[in-house]
Amino acid sequence: MIDFPNHSRSYDRTRRAVRFWGHDSAIEATFFIDEGALKRIQPGAHATESEFLNAFDCNRDLICATAARKYVRGSRGSYDLLAGDF
Repeated sequence: MIDFPNHSRSYDRTRRAVRFWGHDSAIEATFFIDEGALKRIQPGAHATESEFLNAFDCNRDLICATAARKYVRGSRGSYDLLAGDF
């Protein structure tokens, strides 16, 4: 089962997404939630790095629950969360 104990996150300008990490025992998986998904779950967010990080922080529980549903142990190193996932 994947868990998200590390509250670190960062904005990746190249991918236009917030990056965060989950842990399944010793396995670390990288997740990206793109701007479209963040705008969907927090429609009032402006298109700035700080607003996207704030949207992530305000909706962390929903985002992590969605990430956990998408996660498949050992299948790949990173996962993308898109607007259709919410």
